[in-house]
Amino acid sequence: MLEWTDDKIIDGVLAEFEQLAKIPRQSGHEKAVSDYLVNAFKNFGCQVQQDAVYNVIADLPASPGYEQKPVIILQGHMDMVCVAAPGVEYDPLTDPIKLIRDEKFLSADGTSLGADDGIGVAEALFIMKNIKDKDHGPLRAIITVDEEQGMSGAINLDPKFLTDAAYLINCDSENYDELTVGSAGSVNIDFNKKVKFVKPQGRNAYKISINGLKGGHSGMEINKGRANAIRLMAMLLYSLNKAGIEYELASIAGGKARNSIPAEAHVVITTNGNGADILRIIDIADKQCVDVYDNTDKDISFDFVRADLPAQVMTEEDRDSIINLLVSLHSGVYAMSQVLPKLVETSANLGMISQTDDLINIKCLPRSSVDSKLDEFEAQADALAAITGFTADIDKKTPGWKERQDSKLAKIMQEVFRAQNGKTMKVESIHAGLECGWHLLKNHNLDVVSIGVSTYDIHSPKERLELWTIVPQIKLIVETIKRLYS
Repeated sequence: MLEWTDDKIIDGVLAEFEQLAKIPRQSGHEKAVSDYLVNAFKNFGCQVQQDAVYNVIADLPASPGYEQKPVIILQGHMDMVCVAAPGVEYDPLTDPIKLIRDEKFLSADGTSLGADDGIGVAEALFIMKNIKDKDHGPLRAIITVDEEQGMSGAINLDPKFLTDAAYLINCDSENYDELTVGSAGSVNIDFNKKVKFVKPQGRNAYKISINGLKGGHSGMEINKGRANAIRLMAMLLYSLNKAGIEYELASIAGGKARNSIPAEAHVVITTNGNGADILRIIDIADKQCVDVYDNTDKDISFDFVRADLPAQVMTEEDRDSIINLLVSLHSGVYAMSQVLPKLVETSANLGMISQTDDLINIKCLPRSSVDSKLDEFEAQADALAAITGFTADIDKKTPGWKERQDSKLAKIMQEVFRAQNGKTMKVESIHAGLECGWHLLKNHNLDVVSIGVSTYDIHSPKERLELWTIVPQIKLIVETIKRLYS
C-alpha cells in the first residue's frame, strides 16, 4: 500500500518521533503533547477530538466505496517514564529528550528515550499521514494519556470510540517478531505516613547512596533477578539496627517510577560515631551483593560520604516503621504460571520511595494474570500498613487481557508476518500491563492484538530502539489493514 523504500520508512517514522521528543510528556503532564497531536492529525486530514483528560481520537475518513467497512483502531499512549542517569541534569517537565542515532540504534543522551510508547504514536502518525490516498476503510488513531502511571486515559476513554470498531492494533509491545494476545492485570498501591521530626543528637552526618543498578521495566524484566536499590537500602538500614549501631535517619529516597525497578537509592543519617562501624556494615552488604547479583548487576556501588548536618531527623519509631515496611514488602517474582512455565504469573515491584516535608510515600505495583493473587497483595498491604502505622491507598485494579482463541486479527497478522519475513511470529501473553484490558471492558467483541518495534532497557537511561525493526513493523500493519479491508 505504501511505495516507500526502507530508508524512507525509517526516516519518516523517526521524523514524527523527533517532534514528540521535543515535547516534555511525563505521565500526568501531557497537555502540550496532546495539543501537538491534535494539530498533527488535523493536518493529515483527520477529524480529531480531544477529550477532558487529553486523550486524542483521530478519525481518517474511508475512501469512497469503503465507508461500510469495519473501523480499525491504531492505539498507543503519549506519556513516558522519565528517568535520568546519575549526575545528569534533567527536568522532565521542561527538558526535551536529546536523541542519539547511530547505524543500529536510537537512544537518548543520559535519559530514558520514550520509545515506550512514542514510537507507537509515531507509527500511527506516519501511517495516517501516508495511507490517506490509498483505498481503505475508516481508520482511527486513539492516543491515550497516563498509561505509565495509572492508565487514567484508557479508564476515562468514552466507550463510543470503541463500540463501533471491530479491530484494535495496540502499538505498545517491545519485540518486532512477537504478537501479544494477552497481558497481566495490576493494582497501584501507595503507602503513606506522616513522620515526626526532632533535633539530631548525632554530631556527624553522612549520605549513603546505592547506585549502578540496571533497573528496567518492572513487568518485562522482573524475571531477570535484577537488584532493587530500595530493597538493598532497606536491608542495609535493617542491618545497622540489628548490629546495634546508633544512628538517626534524616531523609530517604529512591526509584523514579512505580513501574520501573529502582536503580538508585539515597539516605542521609546522623551519628556520634566516626562512621567506621557503618562502613563495616556497608562492606558486608557490598560483598553480599557480589554473591547475589554478580550475574545481573555487576556495577552496584555503595557510596558513603560526609554530608551537612540536617536541622532535623525522624523519631526512632518512625525510622523503624519505614524500615520494617520496606523489608516486609515483596519485590520481584512471586509465582510462575502453571500453564506457561516460562511466563511470570505474579510479581510485585517496590518502585519508589519519596519524602515531601513530613510525608513519606512508597509506591508499589503488583501484577498478575490471576485476579485473586492481586487480592492477596491488597490484603497484605492493609495488614502491613496497620502494623507499621502507614495508610495503604489501593487503586482500582487494571484488568488483565485474556487470549481470544478465534482472533481473525491475530491469524491475519501471523500470516502477513510469515510472508514478509520468512519466519513465524511468536505469539505470547506477557507479564506487563497494557491498556487492552480496559478497551475490552468497553467492547467485549473487539478483536485486539499488540505489536511493537524492538526496544531494550525501557524505563531506564539505557533505553534504545533497534532502527531496522521499524520497517517490518510498518509493513506488517499496512498489509494487515489491507487484508482486513479486502
